[in-house]
Amino acid sequence: MEFRIKKLDWYIFKKFILTFVIALILIIGIVIIFDISEKIDNFISHQAPLKEIIFEYYLNFIPQFVNMFSPLFVFISVIFFTSRLAANSEIIAILSSGVSYHRMMVPYMVAAAIIAAMSMGLGLYVIPRANVHRLAFEGQYIKQRSTNVRNVHYQIAPGSFVFVESFSSWSNTAYRFTLEQVEGNRVVSKTSAESAVWDSTSGSWKLKKYFTRNYADGLGDKVVSGAEKDTVIALTIDDFYRNKSTVETLTIGELNELVRTQKMRGDVSVKYSLIEKHTRMALPFSAFILTVMGVSLSSRKKRGGTGWNIAIGIALAFSYILFLRFSQMFVYTDLLPPGIALWLPNVIFVIITAFLYRMAPK
Repeated sequence: MEFRIKKLDWYIFKKFILTFVIALILIIGIVIIFDISEKIDNFISHQAPLKEIIFEYYLNFIPQFVNMFSPLFVFISVIFFTSRLAANSEIIAILSSGVSYHRMMVPYMVAAAIIAAMSMGLGLYVIPRANVHRLAFEGQYIKQRSTNVRNVHYQIAPGSFVFVESFSSWSNTAYRFTLEQVEGNRVVSKTSAESAVWDSTSGSWKLKKYFTRNYADGLGDKVVSGAEKDTVIALTIDDFYRNKSTVETLTIGELNELVRTQKMRGDVSVKYSLIEKHTRMALPFSAFILTVMGVSLSSRKKRGGTGWNIAIGIALAFSYILFLRFSQMFVYTDLLPPGIALWLPNVIFVIITAFLYRMAPK
């Protein structure tokens, strides 16, 4: 009996993984074909080399696509091959041989754990590095990077604040630049400049037409002005380019460091970083949720065949993916903190899955 159970485990596990890989290959091929047809005009007009299209763009596009739609791939795989097992009365034979419904789930969960670990590794380490090359390719051949930043107010260090009225990405220049040093509730120093130009060689800002006032307790304020001055502060031009896309290029360690820096600065773009972080952590758990849901929906033999099971499975998988994306709106509108909003789809679908799993053996 024990040998038969081990053989059964391997049989289910192999079916799961094989179906998952085949679904990946087929859907990735279809998506790449549609993506090429959509972007072919950009490739031609910007004279993108074929080698870069393949190795810099599509080779780095595939990991992100696989991870983003892994819930759909998992669900389709489980629904498809479990429905076939049910249609061939194999599940009835498994349960009749003394294997419980819970024991039958073990190979499913082992396969789901492997897929979840793969998704976690891709999201935390592989995809960020791939996005560096993909976004660079997009910026050169598909859509040019543009920045229109206004009214930036950062705390770059405890008691040190920077205000910039506008920033030009073309000249790497910050206009109406102000740097304030605060101790307690009192401003002790304030430097204003008509503009501040980023010097990439020295990693400093070159202030133009600057004016510095050091405040004293009495009337003896010290004032210094000049035409040009170099200053080094904890602010670079990369801080002006931080957006939803750039956080996708950071590994989990770099992302955590950015979150700490942005919270200290009071940077409103911290929401992009938090959304990215919690999405990477929450998405891999969908493999467990949708595996159990898929087995619960498709393990019973039906007269209509596998068609309805696959249709229901795809609808639920898409609803999960859409809900995961839609939950980001709760963060943008400040209705929920990112930690709750991005995990909410998992919580709701766990409840749905628990109900379906409880009803499945009946």
